[in-house]
Amino acid sequence: MSDETSTEERGNARKIRDGLVVSDSMDKTIVVAVNQRVRHPRYFKTVQRTKKLYCHDEAGDAKVGDRVRVQETRPMSKTKRWRLLEILERAR
Repeated sequence: MSDETSTEERGNARKIRDGLVVSDSMDKTIVVAVNQRVRHPRYFKTVQRTKKLYCHDEAGDAKVGDRVRVQETRPMSKTKRWRLLEILERAR
């Protein structure tokens, strides 16, 4: 086994989500709102569920309104379990 093991070979790939930055007021931390469309079990109507993820942003370059991609990581604090991968689109 080589030292360069990818996440696919480990068996448990880390989750990746796209979302919108709703807060950047903390130091090195952003809050990202991730929308998920699910079908209601009884009424079969599509509803949106929103989850707020606390993400580590080392450089602090993500601003409110940016569309970003985040990846699951080890716990960095009590609530922070995600880290910023890339900024997909800047806010206008």
